[in-house]
Amino acid sequence: MIITIKDETFAGKILHELEIEFKTETVSVQDIITGRVIKEVENYNNKLPEYFNGLIEPSDVEKTLNGFKLKPKKVIDAEKQVYVALNAFQNNGFFVLIDNIQSESLDQQIALRKDTTISFIKLTPLVGG
Repeated sequence: MIITIKDETFAGKILHELEIEFKTETVSVQDIITGRVIKEVENYNNKLPEYFNGLIEPSDVEKTLNGFKLKPKKVIDAEKQVYVALNAFQNNGFFVLIDNIQSESLDQQIALRKDTTISFIKLTPLVGG
């Protein structure tokens, strides 16, 4: 099942969208965060564009209006980024809203439907490796 994940502001403005495919219809919040981070890192590592725009800010970057500029362009470690993202969720670095209801734990199970909405709301800059 393909689900669109959105980054939003507290006011509801959509900043970024990303489609992620899940193999099962029931996933955990941890699966959602992990899938999102891995997809963003894979997209970046496959193309090595000038800017990285994702949930976790890799280390050794320069923040710009277009995203995070790595100096020099380098491959990002997805496993390290997932660890940082999961830790940030547990420490309230961002919220995950499933159908406009805040997720409480990484183990929370979600039954995905075609119209399921998943939104991430960042509270602080997240720095990874």
